[in-house]
Amino acid sequence: MTKRRAYLALEDGTVYEGESFGAERDSYGELVFSTSMTGYQEALTDPSFAGQIVVLTYPLVGNYGINDADNESVKVQVAGFVVREHCLTPSNGTNASTLHEFLSAQNVPGIFGVDTRAVTRRLRNQGVMMGVIVLDSPSRAAEIWGKTPRYDDVDHVARVTTPEVYRWEGRRGEDGVPPSRENGGKRGPRIVVTDYGVKNNVLRCLYDRGCEVLTAPAAASAEEILALKPDGLLLSPGPGDPALLGYAVDAASELLGRVPALGICLGHQVVARALGAGTFKLPFGHRGANHPVKDLATGRVYITAQNHGYAVDAATLPKGLMASHVNLNDDTIEGLVHRDMPIMTIQYHSEASPGPRDNEYIFDRFLDMVRGAGFRPSPE
Repeated sequence: MTKRRAYLALEDGTVYEGESFGAERDSYGELVFSTSMTGYQEALTDPSFAGQIVVLTYPLVGNYGINDADNESVKVQVAGFVVREHCLTPSNGTNASTLHEFLSAQNVPGIFGVDTRAVTRRLRNQGVMMGVIVLDSPSRAAEIWGKTPRYDDVDHVARVTTPEVYRWEGRRGEDGVPPSRENGGKRGPRIVVTDYGVKNNVLRCLYDRGCEVLTAPAAASAEEILALKPDGLLLSPGPGDPALLGYAVDAASELLGRVPALGICLGHQVVARALGAGTFKLPFGHRGANHPVKDLATGRVYITAQNHGYAVDAATLPKGLMASHVNLNDDTIEGLVHRDMPIMTIQYHSEASPGPRDNEYIFDRFLDMVRGAGFRPSPE
């Protein structure tokens, strides 16, 4: 790769100089940071990062390359990538390409040689802000500021959701019904996943537990979802402000109480809003694989993977809806349960990828709730 000067310009006027890698083009988005030490490929392909330029605090990125198994969606979702150093000679037996080649092939720009921890400190002190990656001269950033919308004003879910219902069979787009590993080959629970920006590992975790997994578009109505005859409903993670998702909130308000439901991350916020609670934007969000969360039912503390910039307002919880998990860093709500309806939610990512796998028990708890609500395995 040839050297070409690049700049990361922030809306507060701060400029960081570095060099271009990946696609050689300008890019614009909300600048956020993640503290994960590994899992850069999963982060790059996580739809929850759509519309954002991602800064990694860990200094060396790309040293184990890119492989075909670690993608969490069909493409790179981030608007841009900021690292201290990227590796051109990865060492891994499964490596298929370098990070530079991966970004180039998908037309996503990156910048390296930046003091990423200085950028992170600024975001922690000032809050997340819009940023741009520009080539050759930072003065060109001014041309972009007035021409593009702010992150909070865009429905990013509409950009990443599936256009049609599909069945998960270990990969996207194949037909067939998976035999349950838990009931002698009879059909497991049919779980419909509303795709607000779902990661592959959410679907994989359900499938591996013997579920029949159908994924529906984010704008699917309650009637369309009920027509799929779900035994359970999972409202998925995804990007952006839940306040812009009136269509998803309306559908959820009609479904909750009729079908056992689990909301994860953005899905957790959609459930809260559907039941009458409010949401707010965090100063710099929770992104990384080392966030401590306390399960209030057991008192146990879990280290969790997180990727969200909004939270549920505890002061607005309606009667019957209670916090089940809290974040030990800032006391924000990390999970909800309903006293009278089969509803549970988490703000963090039980499917991890990247991140600790300790929290996959949430899927087991959800499926126990589905079975308790009346599902009985039967031949298809």
